[in-house]
Amino acid sequence: MKFFINSVMLILIMFSSQIHSKSILIIESYHSEYPWDNSYIEGIKEGLKGDYEFHTFQMDTKRIDQSEFDKSAQDAWDFYLQTKPSIVFLGDDNALKYLGTKFAEVDTPVVFLGINNNARAYNIHSATNITGVLERPLLKRSIVEMKKVVDLKKVLVLFDSGTTSKVTFDEVLKSKEKIQISGVEAHMKLVGSWNVWQETIKSAKNEGYNAIFIGLYHTIVDENNQHISADEVIRWTSENTPVPPFAFWDFAVGSDKAIGGLTLFGKSQGLLAADIATQILSGAQPSKIQVKTGEKGKLLFSKIQLKKYHIELPKAIALKATLIE
Repeated sequence: MKFFINSVMLILIMFSSQIHSKSILIIESYHSEYPWDNSYIEGIKEGLKGDYEFHTFQMDTKRIDQSEFDKSAQDAWDFYLQTKPSIVFLGDDNALKYLGTKFAEVDTPVVFLGINNNARAYNIHSATNITGVLERPLLKRSIVEMKKVVDLKKVLVLFDSGTTSKVTFDEVLKSKEKIQISGVEAHMKLVGSWNVWQETIKSAKNEGYNAIFIGLYHTIVDENNQHISADEVIRWTSENTPVPPFAFWDFAVGSDKAIGGLTLFGKSQGLLAADIATQILSGAQPSKIQVKTGEKGKLLFSKIQLKKYHIELPKAIALKATLIE
């Protein structure tokens, strides 16, 4: 009996050790200072119940030149080989684009998140170890909701020229530079140059726009191809726009940023991805877990920006909204 009890205890200790030794690798397309990354990583860590060891690798593709993407991807792969994690998260399109086919050739389970493109575009549709979460910016829904807040006839939807922006243009807007959304004429522009971005903002009112909807602004460069910090771009935009600025992502909303809108937030993507990872870590096969689409957004507004533009939220929206300074 004593031998049996000792054997059971040994098995339990070994099993417990295996659980506690599981490591998680999160490969970020971007960088740790990017609020989106911080938010989805928070969601992953909150959603994964257990004592895991977390490792992260930042590909930094919003700040480095595109010619360096392949090297950054190789460095990420080398880090994976060194880390030998139990499961890998690939955050956003560039991580999946540059690493998806590599991971399709190994056994390590992979969960992607924040993917704006059709996942099939990254040649992983036949992989049995990969699944994840798609991100679909709430462009049309946000414009419809903001039409209830201010009178909108013609709006500018402004993005940088990074990978996510181009994919959004192709996938969500079907490469159309102008579309009608519930009676609102929406014009989409992708801008990579700081000078062009500034001129586009300053001339918005003269071009007949009632408002600007700010998308992504993290890959803007100056005339010397030097990266302009995202904080500088959004704060300059807020200060110099002649028309009200709204936003599609929560990180663009604030007292010196955009007014607000129906926004996406990274944490919801992280939580969905963590739920998938939990199933896999519990024994489910990734190929049996259907790819999910994150559709949850939140109404988020800056009280200071609302006051600046003399906007009073309709009661139906105010009751559901989160207000920050």
